[in-house]
Amino acid sequence: MNDEQSVIDSLAELEQFLLSVENGGLGLAGIEGVGMATNNADGRHFVAVFDNKHKLLHARWITDDIFATGKDMVRNGVKGKH
Repeated sequence: MNDEQSVIDSLAELEQFLLSVENGGLGLAGIEGVGMATNNADGRHFVAVFDNKHKLLHARWITDDIFATGKDMVRNGVKGKH
C-alpha cells in the first residue's frame, strides 16, 4: 500500500481523497477508475486508483465502516457543492 500510516476513517477524508484523484492532486497519469477492494492476504479494505489496463496506480487503506458506507461515493463520484 502506498501510505501505510494514513488510513481513511471518515467520509470527509474519503471525499478529499477522491477529489485529489479527480483534480490530479496525486500526480498520477492515466487514471481510468477508482474502486474499493479487499486485500486477499489479510482481509483489510482499501480504495484503489487504476489505469486502463487495471494496473494499480495508488491505494489507501480504509476502515471497515468506510468500506460499508463509502461505496456510493466511490461508485458515483463526488458531487460538486453549490
